[in-house]
Order: sequence, then structure tokens, then C-alpha cells
Amino acid sequence: MNVTLLLLLLLAGSIVTFLSGDKLASKIALLFSVSAFAVSLYLLMLFNQGENISYVSSWIPKPNVSFALTADGFSLAMVLLTTALTPLIVFSSFGTSFANSKNFYALVLFMSFAMIGTFLATDGLLYYIFWELSLIPIYFIALIWGNGDANKRKKAVLKFFIYTLAGSLFMLVAFAYLYSKAGSFMLNDLYQLRLTDTEQFWIFFAFFGAYAVKIPLIPFHTWQAKVYQKAPTVGTMLLSGIMLKMGLYSIIRWQLPIAPDAAKEYMPLLIGLGIAGVLYGSIVALRQKDLKKLLAYSSLAHVGLIAAGCYTLTADGLNGAVYQMIAHGFVIVGLFFAVEVIYRRYETRKVSALGGIRAQASKFSSMLMILVLASVALPGTYNFVGEFTVLYSLSQINIWFAIIGGTTIILSAYYMLKMYQNVMLGETNTKIFADVSLNETIVFVTIIGFLLFFGFYPKPINELVNPAIENILAVINRS
Repeated sequence: MNVTLLLLLLLAGSIVTFLSGDKLASKIALLFSVSAFAVSLYLLMLFNQGENISYVSSWIPKPNVSFALTADGFSLAMVLLTTALTPLIVFSSFGTSFANSKNFYALVLFMSFAMIGTFLATDGLLYYIFWELSLIPIYFIALIWGNGDANKRKKAVLKFFIYTLAGSLFMLVAFAYLYSKAGSFMLNDLYQLRLTDTEQFWIFFAFFGAYAVKIPLIPFHTWQAKVYQKAPTVGTMLLSGIMLKMGLYSIIRWQLPIAPDAAKEYMPLLIGLGIAGVLYGSIVALRQKDLKKLLAYSSLAHVGLIAAGCYTLTADGLNGAVYQMIAHGFVIVGLFFAVEVIYRRYETRKVSALGGIRAQASKFSSMLMILVLASVALPGTYNFVGEFTVLYSLSQINIWFAIIGGTTIILSAYYMLKMYQNVMLGETNTKIFADVSLNETIVFVTIIGFLLFFGFYPKPINELVNPAIENILAVINRS
């Protein structure tokens, strides 16, 4: 068995879901997404036993393109994140009705298929194809099933599409140039190139153009808040929980090892951009009146810190960034789901229209509090493991990077607890707020259970990821 089974399963699931009809679509999508998670766990077991679960085959003779899917601990961690969150996201949508639901859920599975392909591909052209394929379903999910004024939604989604596509074209040009030098798109062949300083500069920033938009990093972030707000919550979860990790993953997998000298030369600038995102996202989040926009800017702050960790070029920085990618994926999905639960009851996301929910829904308020504390990296949650490791790596480069980057913990604690106070405490809203249902409880408990379990026992993830990061660092630091 190899990783192609996982891709085929999700692709088949997308097709079957589309053909199943609207009544069964959500259940079929859940069945295939859960099956994909089970297969990914089995592949992890085989990988830990030393079996080869990668797949490499010649695809296009001229130019020399291979259908290469390679699994190491790093890519498997991202695959597991995707296959774990996808069924949770699908299941969380059961309380919401969608027109043409067979199309909606088919697109969700197809997006999961494309994102997993991006994490596994080690041929540059194949990687680019999967990268672009992931953009198509989220474009339609946000455009067709989004909320708010239709014209504003179309404008926001089109801006996102153009920004992302334009950034990706720079990456495609970089791959074309690298192919002219190596005669291959294979990652290991690209790793062996000895590019000049000028070549590395242009290749590095061509990749940066694609990744900075996808993550996003400031000043390439202007599409994010509006799309997160206008997209349906399922789409927002996919974007924030998984899709932005494609950019962070790619920094470590592709950008840094191919152009390591450029990364070292521009390290202070790149770390500075990440930390600037921390400050900007946190300050803007303080002023938000809409819950989804507040979480969008909170996410911008957290991924800025993750990107800063990536660009430290240290083992602690890269490992910590991966830990925080995984933790952020779970906690941001949980927080956006909490916003969706509130919207189902009150049909609003405005903070000013809320209050007193805790008096009516003690279970919901308790679970939201845990997610809020995880978001601010409380010790005992997996977010603390990631953020502490990243901040430690920043202190190794410059203590001021760590001090300024650490403001994310202080500022996020302020705006997240203030949000909780305004939404959950205070005067009780006259409209009844029903406590969480069984389905909603399952989603929350699963996410919280993950964050707490690996917060106290991160060893399994650490042991999975660390060897792959060491191999990448060996390429970055080659003489």
C-alpha cells in the first residue's frame, strides 16, 4: 500500500458524493473523509514500521515530469492534519443546510484531495498542479455558498483568486528556470543545484510571492479578512485550518532548501515581516466587531509568528513552526465552529448583539473557554508547545525578536478574553440560546481532546516530524 490510495479514495469520494444526490451528500462525504483518515493512520503505521509508502513513476517523458508522491514525517504530519480536520469540518456542517449540497460536499472532498497532493508531491510540476487545483474548489465554495451582499462577496473572492493565482505564476516561472538548470522537476535534483547568489535571490522571492499570499503575510494579506468573513464557515475552516498551511509547509520543503543562501542573507527582513504580522494582526483584531473578522486577524497574527519561526533556519524554529501549524489548525477550526454555533442560534456575528450566553449554555461556554485559552497558548495545550518552541528559536537569533514576537501571547489574551467576556458574560440576550447538541459536542470534544492530549504528551508528533526536519536542515546547511 502507498499514498496513492489516499488520493484515489478522496477523488472517488468527491465523484460519488456528487452523484449521490443532495439528501445523501453530507453522509457520503463524511464516510469518505473518515475512511481517508483511517487510511492515513494505517499509512502512518506502515511508515513507522519502515515500509516504503511513497510512489514514484514516470509521467510525461518530455519535459521530464514524474508522478512523485513522497512521504516522510513532515509530509505525513500535514496529511494527518488534513485528513483529521476534513471529517470534523464536514460533520460540523450537519447543522447547516446548503443548496445543491452534493456540489458543495464534492468540492470539499476535492479540495482535501488537492491539498494532500500538495503536501506529498515531490515533482515540482506535479506540486504546482495540486497547488493550483486546491484553489478551484474554495473559489466556488466561497462564491456560491458564501454570505452577505452578493456583489461584495464576489469582489472579495475574485480578489483572493487573482492574488493567489498571480503569486503562483511567479512560482511556475521559478520552476521553469530550475528545470532548465537541473533537467528535472524532482525535489532531490533541485536540492543538488548550486545556484549563484543572483539566481537564488530571484528563485527565493519568486517562491515567496506565492507563499506570502497563501499564508498570508503582510502586506499580501489584504484579501484574507473579507474572504474569511464572506465564505461559509466550512470554507473559512478549510482556508484557515488547512490551506494556509500549504504556504508554511512549502517554505520549509521547497523555498529554504533550494535557495538557502538567500534565506540566510534576508533572514532579519523575513523574520521582521512575520513579527510585523503578529503586531498588526493583534492590534487590528482588538478593533473588530464581527467575530469572524476578529478570528481572521487573530489567525494572521499567529501565522506571522509561525513564518518567523520558519525563517530562523534553526531546528527549534522549524520544528516549532510545524508543531504550531498543527495546533493552530485544530484551534482555529474549533473557534470558527463556535462562531457558527452562535450564528445558528442568533443569526448574527456582531459582538455588540451578543451577551449572557454562559447563563443559558454552560457546556458551550466551558468548551469555548478552553479553545480561547488554547489560542492564547496556555501551558498544557499543544499551542503552548509550538509557540514556546518558536519563541525560543527567535531568542537564539535575537532576543528582541522573541520579546516582540511574544507580544502575540499578551495581545491575543487581551482580545480573546475581551471577546469571551462580551459574548458569553454580561446581560442575557432575550432570545433563548440552546446548549450544544450531541453533534456539536462531538466536534468540540474531539478538538479539545487533541489539544490537551498532545499539550501534555507531544512526543509522538515530535518523533514523527523531527527526523524529516533534520534532513531538510542538512540540505540548507550544506557547504
